Amino acid sequence: MSCPVFRIWLFVLGGFAVSGIQHVGCIEIVTPAEMEAVNGTDVKLKCTFSSTSPVSLQSVTVSWNFRPLVPGPEESVFYYDTEPFPPQQGRFKSRAVWSGDILRKDASITLQDVLPTFNGTYICKVHNKPDVHGSSGEISLRVVNKVSLSEISMLALAVGGGIVFILIVLSIVVTVKLCRKKRMDRDIEMHVPEDQWKDPTVCSKPEAIHLVSTKKKAQSSDDEESEESSGDDDDEEDGDEEGDDDDDDDDDDGDDYGDDDDD
Repeated sequence: MSCPVFRIWLFVLGGFAVSGIQHVGCIEIVTPAEMEAVNGTDVKLKCTFSSTSPVSLQSVTVSWNFRPLVPGPEESVFYYDTEPFPPQQGRFKSRAVWSGDILRKDASITLQDVLPTFNGTYICKVHNKPDVHGSSGEISLRVVNKVSLSEISMLALAVGGGIVFILIVLSIVVTVKLCRKKRMDRDIEMHVPEDQWKDPTVCSKPEAIHLVSTKKKAQSSDDEESEESSGDDDDEEDGDEEGDDDDDDDDDDGDDYGDDDDD
């Protein structure tokens, strides 16, 4: 029974060994599924890759092909092998330029001044010898005459957000200034000199009119009393003057009698 068990272990270990020997790495390519560009602008077709083999400028080759919307053969867009090889004819002549970096595993290209005839599918293929097997990346490009509604809405949202932010900042600044002004006014009122304080005995206009009328009545009554008292004083003065005259007459008479006696 030991022999069958030994054979089973040999079979399992042999399977792992065979699988390890037959394993071949494959290159992986990543691209966006769809892109949109405005007519007459530049668009970068991004393509990145990963490989199990070391990457060098001499080992990597990149090819870009174009498949139009209408049925037809694929057209070469760009080729890279140690150095870039742009197309020398066709619709992409002087329109496709290299934008990648092999050492950073970037195989992107840029299409300049895109036209409506550029609508279609772009296929990115990368080979890194000996890692030459793997799927390709495909990008569906749509060239439009103006910005799509989604982009316009995003732009409007950005502008509106900026305006709202500016209004919030302005309101905060105005509020701070008003608070500072009120605080300064309060400080000024607290430090006003005593000679500039308002007299608390000062009354309002209706009260002042009432007080003035009352004062006038009091003055008129005082004037009447003063006039009555002045009449009595005149009588007393007249009486005093008559008394003085009588005294003077008596003195004169006495003097006359004295003179007669002497005679």
